[in-house]
Amino acid sequence: MKEAILYKKLNNKNTQCHLCNHFCLIKNNDLGKCWVRKNIDGVLFSLNYGKIIAEHIDPMEKKPLYHYLPGTFTYSIAAAGCNFRCRHCQNADISQIKNNPNLVGGKIMEKTAQNVVAEASKNNCPSISYTYTEPTIFAEFALACMKLAKKNGLKNIWVSNGYMSKECLEIIAPYLDAGNIDLKFFREKSYNEICGAKLKPVLDNLIWLKARKIHLEVTTLIIPTLNDSEKELSDIANFIYQKLGAETPWHVSAFYPAYRLINLPATRPDLVLKAQKIGQKAGLNYVYTGNI
Repeated sequence: MKEAILYKKLNNKNTQCHLCNHFCLIKNNDLGKCWVRKNIDGVLFSLNYGKIIAEHIDPMEKKPLYHYLPGTFTYSIAAAGCNFRCRHCQNADISQIKNNPNLVGGKIMEKTAQNVVAEASKNNCPSISYTYTEPTIFAEFALACMKLAKKNGLKNIWVSNGYMSKECLEIIAPYLDAGNIDLKFFREKSYNEICGAKLKPVLDNLIWLKARKIHLEVTTLIIPTLNDSEKELSDIANFIYQKLGAETPWHVSAFYPAYRLINLPATRPDLVLKAQKIGQKAGLNYVYTGNI
């Protein structure tokens, strides 16, 4: 447990977290939406600092990043928790932890930033990826690792839902080399109902990252009946083209039933290929299909 970054102390031992765009108001002894930030007597703490729930050595293309250090492997880590409530989450066992408090109570791997950087170096990984769950919710530990990685010549990558606050972006940007951001929908209603979040902060953060020349790739999971219409896919493709540039890779992937969306069918390959054609028609140079 470590005192959190980016929060304000309020009256009556209340706090407001400024790490992501939920800006949670957290009363004494309560948790934020991510379930891993707790107000204890007016001080906000990160409960998952140094508590790694997953670590793997992945091909860079699995992130997916196709235009950044291609052909290399990246040392990938995650801590438990998430600030989204995606009904289709494929990592719900480690991200949606409200009913599994042991994930932040010690039944995981205790790591230091030195451990993480040493493992990446030992395994000849030129980069570290903060992934699987949402790196924003373990930003304190990620930042410690990122600073040390940078000193040791390693690159830092976030695979993220893109919901971090501008204050968070400002803090991580000097150490962030690349990111793959999910653009899950292009409708506010869908973001709210499926993810428990808002669309606009994600769009704003994509533009912010691109403007600062951090390598950026975008992923959209094509979910039948939810975001597979030609209109919505065209809107996403046009946003990427107009605001992020034709050179920005767009990954369109097939959905498979998971977590609380097991009632929907898997995405047919032809729908993914349709999305690819829509992206190409919009002027995007690089549109990649996945999960088919």
